[in-house]
Amino acid sequence: MTERKPPGVDIESWVDRQIRESADRGEFENLPGFGKPLASLDAPYDEMWWIKGKMHREGFSSLPPALALRKEAEDALEAALAARSERQVREVLTEVNEKIRAALRMPPPGPPLNLAEFDVEDVLRTWRENRAR
Repeated sequence: MTERKPPGVDIESWVDRQIRESADRGEFENLPGFGKPLASLDAPYDEMWWIKGKMHREGFSSLPPALALRKEAEDALEAALAARSERQVREVLTEVNEKIRAALRMPPPGPPLNLAEFDVEDVLRTWRENRAR
């Protein structure tokens, strides 16, 4: 734990001394992300950045579960159509179909789900046609 600032010492010089001593001890070496650009450096400022980051790290969504599943289904279809092999198409669609099946059995709170399972063979047919072009 950092020592307390002694009375009568300028806060700026005290902080600078703490940083210099830590650097001398090598405490800033081998930090994760060292030498890499900040991820959000070019993004416009968002005052809720830390809340959104925390929610993302904890696996929370700002969308209701039904809408989050709809978005996941859209993303899965795009991923399936962009897949490199039939096996990947089947894996992506099987995974999302299991989630859709579970949500249809026990609907999540929020707006109506309005989803049906993907017909794997139909998507595969479209995938093959796109690849043939």
